[in-house]
Amino acid sequence: MFTGIDEVDWASMEHAYGPADDVPGLLYGLASADPAERESALDGMYGAVHHQGDVYACTLACIPFLFELAVDPGIRDRGGIVELLTSIGGIDLDEDDESELDEDEIEGVANYAMAAAAVSAGSSVFFELVADEDPGVRLAAPLALATLHGRPGRVLELLRERLPAEADDEVRLALVEAAGRIALRHRPLAGQAADWLSRLAAEAYPPGLRLAALAQLARCAPDALPGDVVRVVSGLLRELRSRPCRPEPSAAQAQGGDDTAADRAASPTLVGQLRELSAEDSAGRSTPWAADLLRTLHVGLDDRVEDRTALLTDQLCSPDPWQRLDAVRMSGGLIRAWRGSYEGLVRLVGAQLTDPEPRLAEAASHVLEELFGLAAPAADALAARVASDPGAWVREWASGPPGLGSAVKALARLGDARVLPALEQALERPEVPHDVGFAIRCLGDAAAPLAGTLRRRLGEVGLDESAYDRASPLLAGLTALRAGEAAPEVLRVLRGAPEYRGEWLRTAALRALGSFGPAARCAVPELRGLMLRPGAATEAAQALWEVTGDAEAVLPVLAEGLRAEQVHDCRAAASALGGLGRRAEAVAPRLRALLAHEELWLRVDAAIALWEVSGRTGESVPVLLAAWEKNRHVRVRVAECLARMGPAGAGSDAAQVLRAELLSVRRHNAMDGGYGSHDTHEDEKLLALCRRALPGDTGKGTSS
Repeated sequence: MFTGIDEVDWASMEHAYGPADDVPGLLYGLASADPAERESALDGMYGAVHHQGDVYACTLACIPFLFELAVDPGIRDRGGIVELLTSIGGIDLDEDDESELDEDEIEGVANYAMAAAAVSAGSSVFFELVADEDPGVRLAAPLALATLHGRPGRVLELLRERLPAEADDEVRLALVEAAGRIALRHRPLAGQAADWLSRLAAEAYPPGLRLAALAQLARCAPDALPGDVVRVVSGLLRELRSRPCRPEPSAAQAQGGDDTAADRAASPTLVGQLRELSAEDSAGRSTPWAADLLRTLHVGLDDRVEDRTALLTDQLCSPDPWQRLDAVRMSGGLIRAWRGSYEGLVRLVGAQLTDPEPRLAEAASHVLEELFGLAAPAADALAARVASDPGAWVREWASGPPGLGSAVKALARLGDARVLPALEQALERPEVPHDVGFAIRCLGDAAAPLAGTLRRRLGEVGLDESAYDRASPLLAGLTALRAGEAAPEVLRVLRGAPEYRGEWLRTAALRALGSFGPAARCAVPELRGLMLRPGAATEAAQALWEVTGDAEAVLPVLAEGLRAEQVHDCRAAASALGGLGRRAEAVAPRLRALLAHEELWLRVDAAIALWEVSGRTGESVPVLLAAWEKNRHVRVRVAECLARMGPAGAGSDAAQVLRAELLSVRRHNAMDGGYGSHDTHEDEKLLALCRRALPGDTGKGTSS
């Protein structure tokens, strides 16, 4: 085995973590009889040799040896090796990707191309592996062929031929998925693939296979889906629920052949941890692969929000807790990416909060936490959950400060005063949860009873190196409540801020004092002094303005802030000047000069401030609309300004842009492959601002 491996100059090559002289050991590890050693070797291949999908010279040198392992029937876990080869050879670079490369990336692109050529050249061996005795190999081989082989028509024919002979359920699903991949990668074959998938979906095949065919149709030929796809899928799910819980591991779990679960327990590798998480999530499920099929189906249905909502509604009413768990998670993904009417769906998610299965109730809490105001239909369910489980009011973490529990945050984000007992208890803990201040801001005036506790706890904070972590949530809460009676305690923190994170702590204290307005007059001497201090001048000037209304005293400092070297400081100065309104009209020329700055966010802040100090929209609106089109994440900031301008001030161009936003079904900040916990809230805020900016012209938009 591995003829010629010693002739490769591995030491002259590198992988993600340095010299590649350890690669031969990894290759031999993949051939080991010890399951733990095989797993560690595969982890090393993904972690170093093929780190995050990268292809190095040593990765290319491994390819012939990986093929040797993949076809040797004496090697265990060969399915994982086939998957590794598929990943190494299956990277696509389209013309847009190549046009954006710089010189440092050209070598990497060449490696990708050589890897694709090398793996594709050897991919004929996968034809034999589709009938291998090892079910794990049979599971991986179809997707390898669909991804790598140069004759996709022949591959599609093989998939059709192989399906009747295959006995393993999950391998049959892999054959169907491979057909969908061919249809997506080779559009001339999409019609043939769709015809076969349509027959599989319509004829008397097992429900899992029919569901898989529908999922792939949704991906590659959505127009071929049956008109009553929701009814069909709901019926298939009912059939799947009638299947008994599977006692034996599936092909995906059995890639280690005869290895026992004990041999593979408590793995220290990333590959092993992912496998264990998958096994934990699959425990007790009769069809653990159904969730992946449904996710694929939802991705394929894309903007068919009503169909997806109806399907999830049916899933959330299922007697099977696992189907409901999957539906809760998928509901979060749907609402996060698409605008629609979700009251009924949210109510059903809230109903899962009382389920005895802890994973289901926890998943529902997390989904509702991200919905902010959209979680209103589940408010009573959240309040009941919070009241019944005080032990979950605060979550402790192995590292970092404690945080509020999901149900507590969800209820607070609704502005529901029933969360106050949980927040009161959180404020009495030795270490206050880091997100208490944000929860109080969401509650608004309903949180006023907490002001006294916030003030007392802030007065107890020691001004040492941990001062920022302990004081910042309290300062955020007092800022939200504009609790001017706490000015002495805030002033103590401002004066005694330690060197460590002292700048952050001063910023938080200055914001609090500014929010107090005239109630913080005791801090005026301190604020005047800080205006002379580099790094604190702008924030101190803004606070002094909010406390005293003395524009003459702060205008020179804020005007000078527009010349700061750091973009962040310039933005802060521009925003503060905008708050002065016409009193700062003298700085209009400086703000006007910033409209051409290379930093987009500074251009936006300068444009808004210019309108606020001059009252003229002609120069500002074009800058704001250009930023709107260039960076979707700036839209909320822009819409806030356009809403204040109103239709007459913003003009017809702005009105057209706002109407187009309201007509879009896709959330403005939806991303493929990632999301932020506030994305839904930000998009709903954008929609509300667009409607406010177009009074009497909002009935044509999406309902949310």
